Amino acid sequence: MVNSVADVTLSKSQSNGAMLKRLKRIRLPLAGIAVIGLLLAGFLFWPKSPTDLGVGNRLVTSGVLASWRNGDLIVLVRHEERCDRSGNPCFGPADGLTIIGTQQAAKLGKAFISLGMEGTDVLASPTTRTAQTSQFMFGKTTLSPGPLAICGEAMGEEALTHKQPGRNLMLITHSACMSDLQTALGYPRADAAEYGSALFVQVLPNGKLKAVGTMKTEEWAAALKQL
Repeated sequence: MVNSVADVTLSKSQSNGAMLKRLKRIRLPLAGIAVIGLLLAGFLFWPKSPTDLGVGNRLVTSGVLASWRNGDLIVLVRHEERCDRSGNPCFGPADGLTIIGTQQAAKLGKAFISLGMEGTDVLASPTTRTAQTSQFMFGKTTLSPGPLAICGEAMGEEALTHKQPGRNLMLITHSACMSDLQTALGYPRADAAEYGSALFVQVLPNGKLKAVGTMKTEEWAAALKQL
């Protein structure tokens, strides 16, 4: 009888031990699945691109308009339609804009002028298409220093060296440069900027940069009616 009790006790102990081992083996894969699930959820729900300012009254509710009036923004604007990648008639040189591109640039300039350009400095990347975009937007072109034509992670730091306190800085630039800056600011999966699109970046009190929104050319008319 004693042996039987001992055998049953030992059997139960071994069974419980085996069960604990199996649970531990199961727990590790489950933990891994949970971590992967959290990462996947973050990937899916983390914003792909900065806020679309063309929706509703986001120019105001996002704080962009207030930051603009305070001179706290760096705004990157992609040049308008380039001639060498379009079947539309060229305005001039093949490396410049199409005629439609110049017309779109003029409309875009009016949109920014409606916000007030008194506190904004404008620099254009030293290429024909960006210089022409600036010219048709505001009737003048000031070319940026060479480094600002170079895209890359350091573009934000370079731009800061040209921004004056209390004044916005607008850079007429290229989609690749805008993508590089968005990646550096935490949006590596952001959509490539369309012709005339604007990326608004706020300079925070600590000197850091924060992407606060984007605006497409065709969104300006409806957005401005909300002001």
